[in-house]
Amino acid sequence: MVLAFTAILFGLAVLIQPLQRNRFYLLNSALVIGAAWFVENHYFRIHNIFNYKTVLLFLVFQLICINITTFIAYGVDKKAAKQGQWRVPEKDLHTLEFLGGWIGAWLAQKFFRHKTVKKSYQRMYKLMIVMEFIALWLILKFLHLL
Repeated sequence: MVLAFTAILFGLAVLIQPLQRNRFYLLNSALVIGAAWFVENHYFRIHNIFNYKTVLLFLVFQLICINITTFIAYGVDKKAAKQGQWRVPEKDLHTLEFLGGWIGAWLAQKFFRHKTVKKSYQRMYKLMIVMEFIALWLILKFLHLL
């Protein structure tokens, strides 16, 4: 399971250019792989990586970890903004939102009071949510699950 999750996450990074330079995607990958390692070593092993349990576990781990990562990225950006230091590029934040971290982004916006006033950012944030649902619909359609 760990090897399968690692292959998926780093395969995505190879295929999707913005992920290669997004340092928070590396954090997300480490969290997902760490969760897979923990479950595999403490609870059960999945021998067939192509069954529905493996896919379901990957999706659950990915959604939890990407939202945690996105929340952390907003916190880092807010701290940097206050101190006048290097900021997290908006493109990186939007990439995390598109990968499923829009709930973590919404919580971080409320918690840190960050990126809530900038209208252009909010438009792109909402577009990322719509694009994620469209991508999900297309994937489910391709897999004949809809």
